[in-house]
Amino acid sequence: MVYVLSFPFSVLQSPSTAPFKSRLYPLTPPLRRRFNPKPNLLLSFPSSPKQPLHCSSSSMPFQLSSSSQLQDSLLHSRAYWVSKTIIAWNVDIGDGSCYLYASKIAALSVTDNGIQGCDVEIKLEEDGNGLPPNVIEKFPHIRDFRAFKVPPALDAKNLLKCQLAVAAFNSQGKCSKATGLQLPGILDELFSYDGPLGVLYSGEVMSLYLWAPTAQAVYAHIFKDPVGGSPLEIIPLKETNGVWITKGPKSWEGCYYMYEVSVYHPSTLHIEKCYANDPYARGLSSDGRRTLFVNLDTVSLKPEGWDELADKKPDILSFSDISIYELHIRDFSANDNTVRPNFRGGYMAFTLQDSAGMLHLKKLSNAGITHVHLLPTFQFAGVDDEKENWKYVDSKILEKLPPDSAEQQLQITAIQNDDAYNWGYNPVLWGVPKGSYASDPNGSCRIIEFRKMIQALNHVGLHIVLDVVYNHLHASGPFDKDSVLDKIVPGYYLRRNMDGFIENSTCVNNTASEHYMVERLIIDDLLSWAINYKVDGFRFDLMGHIMKRTMVKAKDALCSLTKERDGIDGSRIYIYGEGWDFGEVAKNGRGINASQFNICGTGIGSFNDRIRDAMLGGSPFGHPLQQGFITGLLLEPNGHDHGTKAVEKEMLASAKDHIQVGMAANLRDFVLTDFEGKERKGSEVYTYGGTPVAYALCPTETVNYVSAHDNETLFDIVNLKTPMKISVEERCRINHFATSIIALSQGIPFFHAGDEMLRSKSLDRDSYNSGDWFNRLDFTYNSNNWGVGLPPKEKNEKNWPLIQPRLADPSFKPQRSHILAAVENFTNILRIRYSSPLFHLMTANAIQERVRFHNTGPSWVPGVIVMSIEDGNEGVPGLSQLDPIFSYIVVIFNGCPTEASFISPTLRGRTLQLHPIQAMSTDEVVKNSSYEASSGYFTVPARTSSVFVEPRKK
Repeated sequence: MVYVLSFPFSVLQSPSTAPFKSRLYPLTPPLRRRFNPKPNLLLSFPSSPKQPLHCSSSSMPFQLSSSSQLQDSLLHSRAYWVSKTIIAWNVDIGDGSCYLYASKIAALSVTDNGIQGCDVEIKLEEDGNGLPPNVIEKFPHIRDFRAFKVPPALDAKNLLKCQLAVAAFNSQGKCSKATGLQLPGILDELFSYDGPLGVLYSGEVMSLYLWAPTAQAVYAHIFKDPVGGSPLEIIPLKETNGVWITKGPKSWEGCYYMYEVSVYHPSTLHIEKCYANDPYARGLSSDGRRTLFVNLDTVSLKPEGWDELADKKPDILSFSDISIYELHIRDFSANDNTVRPNFRGGYMAFTLQDSAGMLHLKKLSNAGITHVHLLPTFQFAGVDDEKENWKYVDSKILEKLPPDSAEQQLQITAIQNDDAYNWGYNPVLWGVPKGSYASDPNGSCRIIEFRKMIQALNHVGLHIVLDVVYNHLHASGPFDKDSVLDKIVPGYYLRRNMDGFIENSTCVNNTASEHYMVERLIIDDLLSWAINYKVDGFRFDLMGHIMKRTMVKAKDALCSLTKERDGIDGSRIYIYGEGWDFGEVAKNGRGINASQFNICGTGIGSFNDRIRDAMLGGSPFGHPLQQGFITGLLLEPNGHDHGTKAVEKEMLASAKDHIQVGMAANLRDFVLTDFEGKERKGSEVYTYGGTPVAYALCPTETVNYVSAHDNETLFDIVNLKTPMKISVEERCRINHFATSIIALSQGIPFFHAGDEMLRSKSLDRDSYNSGDWFNRLDFTYNSNNWGVGLPPKEKNEKNWPLIQPRLADPSFKPQRSHILAAVENFTNILRIRYSSPLFHLMTANAIQERVRFHNTGPSWVPGVIVMSIEDGNEGVPGLSQLDPIFSYIVVIFNGCPTEASFISPTLRGRTLQLHPIQAMSTDEVVKNSSYEASSGYFTVPARTSSVFVEPRKK
């Protein structure tokens, strides 16, 4: 038998709204609605003698065992409604009972008389079989929870709009536990949706679609202006299976809108009236106040030649040909006096072909850099879009202060939340370019200028990678102005812990790509950037916090794009990210995640921290003085206690093995001889923590790097870890030595902007909010920004005793001549990489067949890596011929502070000579490299990478 319950569903009756009225909608006066109140909501529930239905909110058949202990229990959500018929809860009811409660006005409370304020009470029966396999696969962290059966005829769709709770009672009828519910499981089952979302433009009509299955009412507020003023209209949306829809006239285009969503929010336990932008926004007003009605396919928004841009992009034959240059948009031009003042720090700076910055990028492009990775470009918090609100420091005053003064950082940090600078890893809306980089943050200006930037970079031979941050959001809750997704479907988009609170292991507000509509939003967003902005790649921040399934689906979706249909060739879009495995997702805690070891075999790249740590020493989280292969471990001690000489020698030998595995693209099946003389696969070489060094199955799954925007710059870390007594020339040479190892490795090389110019941030280890002062780039090569004051106290104070004497010592500061030499050496090493396809082999098999490491085993020469790459000969059995110019290459990396020699019987008798680019360079040191064919005897100067080649016989 089925009971039908009818009750009015007006959120205006909620007692929750009164305390928060001043925060709900401060910009406009009370609104006049254009429609009648919502009709009554019908809920249908099954009932039987075994499943009694209680509908009284004032009298309950049970009593509490201890109301004081349960009073705050509804603030938690420790039970999971995982499917229409199953609620999972880690509670043993024994001979007792379990009930589900619902309140249409969020009036549930725990009192001495039981659970009060409910409209609906349903008895749940425990399923002795436990959770089914499909539920455990989706929610592995609750695999041991008990399963409680929900009556299958329950009108769950409407019930999900209520405040929900479950309570357990013992055999005496006393309430022992109560908690709220997490709903993503049942929402995915009942409301997964693949239809249109956002704004659909069709002729003279535009339609709005919003996925909000738990909402009780949704309105669209239409505004003429980007900020202020009353709405032109307030339009009710009608719901169809969780999707709220309305239509409007074409005259809305160019106007703005925002949604009013009435919905139960678990963070406040109230029905809240939330005001939010469209999750599928493609345009915004300044600071994301309102969503812009904008059709990105409008001709007026396209620069001349935009639709033909895909045909004019520089050729990339294989992903193995890629090399990446990581650049923050504001860093690029904020301090470039060759850029017009109104363009500095923004998109349009990239369109000035003769600026110092663009001339430098052309130089890098001509040398071989293929992709520019732009730090977050979407709408983020932390920088006001309105330039007139920015605060500044007087740089002329700062320039007069001592290089080790604490005054610079005091002045910078005093305004750091009100200036123009932030890295941007605090997303508000993923699908819209950031307004602060545009000439005008309102209207469509940011769209046009972003496209012009991409077009300009493509025209100088550079592809574009966007840094995407789908792992977290800046804000949550019903009131924060930067909260969007958590206002529209509270508790769904953000991953929650076992108590129901938002996980914050990524910094703040982790997202949950294991939920269907979160995954869909990510993929839709990527497709929008690819189609509407013709970008060539995506770098995923904290990719390990995203599910592997999501990443593979995203890659497949992008790969399916075609120039004919979509205006871009999706098969050319490269994807990579940070595959770190930590937090609640570690060890597949929330499903199979996109960690380094899980992502292999997909063709998606991940950053290789193993080669970075082996080269520099330790890790970003270890002691700052711990040395590595390039920074003097064993061979030039800095005074740090690494252990005995025997320990140091083993550490150096192990570091060399880690680097060699990385140079072989970190392939897990690559076989090499380790420092003990044993043949091992890359996956059988272990880090100090016992983790396999290698994880990749193909070369493009490895992104090799030694520095990035995170942590100290390469030049700074070299200055920190090397002995203070060495000269600035030696430090500059170590800087170049490090980039040369990355550039000449198999896999994808990745460089932080400024590595090639000895870039310094005055030893700041986390410059995300350190302003233009500490993040300055100088493409005129006059300064590398060393010694501009002690770095900000918050992240660096504990290291100030190490930092201060280095900044104070004038001998540490490089001169213009050092910077110019570094730039030339860097471009030369890139030209060497691209002088032969042997440096960027396309397959794992080719690397295993052709790449060899010498100077291995117990008799190795400390501090020296010797790599050879062999090519075949046309018409000769064996290896195929790939390189028409060179038949054999030997690279010797000498990390020693002195000249090194190496004898190899294997390499004896070859007609090797120093690479022509090095032989003709202005680097007089590398020209002292030599090879004696009769003995196989090599000599290489200190801290030098020497490339020897065997030209083909003509």
